[in-house]
Amino acid sequence: MEFAEILPYFSEKRFIAELQATTKQGALEELADKFVDSDLIRNRDILIEMLQRRESVGSTGIGHGIAIPHGRTTATAELTVAFGKTSAGIDWNSIDKEPVKLIFLIVAPPSEEKNKYLPMLGTLVEFLSQEKNRERLLNTQTFEEFKQILTD
Repeated sequence: MEFAEILPYFSEKRFIAELQATTKQGALEELADKFVDSDLIRNRDILIEMLQRRESVGSTGIGHGIAIPHGRTTATAELTVAFGKTSAGIDWNSIDKEPVKLIFLIVAPPSEEKNKYLPMLGTLVEFLSQEKNRERLLNTQTFEEFKQILTD
């Protein structure tokens, strides 16, 4: 999957230039609220519970200041992503023990016709493995800048 292919799954309604949260739980809730606000999640509590279960299996903090909490849930009818960043950093129990500054929250229904959930996750990990992409995302202030980074 090309990175430009995942751009339609992002929206300005689910973009947070600076998270207010200072904890993992707070960040998950703040990002989950963006799904609720854009009418993509039917039940916020189901989403939060799924995310907590996923984190209890193992941290979604993949290192280099990145977390990609993700999962399938009946709370949504479509694959979608929220993005938030924090300059302060949040303890996420990441594999490298470093604070997380870039968070991509991916949710998908239990089954999806086009089966893009895992390819999207892989594409994000590949994109974020490049330091220049992480640095650019850390400096983005608007959704327009964010989209430009994703399409460059």
